[in-house]
Amino acid sequence: MQRMPSAWPSLAPFRPRLLQDLRGYNRQKFVLDVGAGATVGIVALPLAMAFAIASGLPPEVGLWTAIIAGFLISALGGTSVQIGGPAGAFIVIVYGIVERHGLANLLIATISAGVLLFLLGWLRLGSVVRYVPVGVVIGFTNGIAVLIGLSQLRDAMGLRIDNMPADFFSQIGALSGAIGSFNPHAFALAALAVLGLFIWPRLWAVDSQFRRQLGSLQGVSALQATSRLPAPVMALLSLSLLAWALQLPVETIGSRYGGIPASLPVLAWPAFSWETVKQLVVPTLTIALLGAIESLLCARVADQLSDTPKHDPNQELMAQGIANTVVPFFGGMPATGTIARTVTNIRSGAVSPVAGMVHALTLAAVVLLAAPLAAHIPLSVLAGVLLFVAWNMGEWREFARLQRFSVHYRLIMVSTFVLTIVFDLTVALQLGMVLAVVLFVRRQSSLFSVDITRHEGHRLEARLTGALFFGAASKLDALQDAADTAPAGLLMRLDLRQLLSLDTTGLEALEQVQRSLSQRGGRLVLCGLHPQPRSLIERAGLAQLMGLEDATVAPPKP
Repeated sequence: MQRMPSAWPSLAPFRPRLLQDLRGYNRQKFVLDVGAGATVGIVALPLAMAFAIASGLPPEVGLWTAIIAGFLISALGGTSVQIGGPAGAFIVIVYGIVERHGLANLLIATISAGVLLFLLGWLRLGSVVRYVPVGVVIGFTNGIAVLIGLSQLRDAMGLRIDNMPADFFSQIGALSGAIGSFNPHAFALAALAVLGLFIWPRLWAVDSQFRRQLGSLQGVSALQATSRLPAPVMALLSLSLLAWALQLPVETIGSRYGGIPASLPVLAWPAFSWETVKQLVVPTLTIALLGAIESLLCARVADQLSDTPKHDPNQELMAQGIANTVVPFFGGMPATGTIARTVTNIRSGAVSPVAGMVHALTLAAVVLLAAPLAAHIPLSVLAGVLLFVAWNMGEWREFARLQRFSVHYRLIMVSTFVLTIVFDLTVALQLGMVLAVVLFVRRQSSLFSVDITRHEGHRLEARLTGALFFGAASKLDALQDAADTAPAGLLMRLDLRQLLSLDTTGLEALEQVQRSLSQRGGRLVLCGLHPQPRSLIERAGLAQLMGLEDATVAPPKP
């Protein structure tokens, strides 16, 4: 007996990429993964702390999010080399949720977003995220970069602001009101951090003049060994040591947070209630949508830079969902794929998800063994690191290239950028998508045309080109006017060989033309129907009225 196809789409299988990559895994690959994972773990240390502090959370929240979520995303994800953890894109969202709803509700929103992410992947909706227009993505990415940079000016300048507000104009007011507490020492450290992050990689580039001259000198092996240190780590170590040696009057992690506990996080169960979950619908959707977009964009970048197999978007979303569901039970914040750490992982030689798992274990070892030293890290140095991250995060060249693109693209990108800054990411994404849809409908309708090629006596011929849908149905008014004023017995012949698609609104417009003709004893001829329009006409039961395959159907008798 033949099995009838199911009306429901099949669910995505749970197949972590790790299982595939472990086939044929050998010692050489393990060595590469360990080296890459250790490098990324060191790079993630300052970034994880900085992201948490910028989000209004203690630094250990970012660290343990990078450890737990990073391990789960690598072990269960659909990519070979992607690194997961706290990301700069979440700073604005998390800070706003904490300010408006509190930390407990942030944990609930993150768990709910994790469940939603898992369902998106399980229901094979991973590819749907790719439908977000690139103008919307660039607009809100640049807007987030601006907001991250603005939020770091307090610590970068050492301003005394107890509670930094969440919205743009309130932040401007708070910063301008506290400018009298400007700390030149903090500003100098932040500036040195930004300058160092810019210069350090260029000093040790393969083709740099500095490296070539240093290689010809004797007794500089120790200095050359530091070239292997990532720039954020070098900035953190050198500037923290400088601030400690000179006893600079700047705020540190220890003075604000009392240091970082050198212990495992405590498992806690957030206080769930259905009423609370209903109030957090918008934050939940924002975290889930942003997490899905960021992780899949990062996975696409990894596909382009790495020779590993292409990512599985559905498996990646399921892994992101599991990680974001588990992390809040340890007091963590939202996590997603991180482009900067993923690129570092690839360039360090990673070949499988084992590198991401080693990255998490390396970070855990550093936290447990060297946590007391973190108390001496100046907050202005972390602010400098984030200012540099925000600058690299934004795609600023797109503004200079706007004149090359259509008015539609410019409007979508600039509107999303402004809305992200002035309002918030949720409003920006919603209105950006609505604007993109409206402009898409307008453009598609402009591509539809009705050309009357012959109109004499009792005969009218016309050619329809494009897609006849709700946005273009009004363009049939010329045919409708001709049908309403037609002499008795008018033959209207429509050439539909270039009509690519038809929706119910367009079908209704054609049916109205046919009715007007039939009232005057006229006839409608449809020629050259494609499969989609023909199928719709047949399913609507109008085949006998309109005629298919160049057939002329006589109008019904009155």
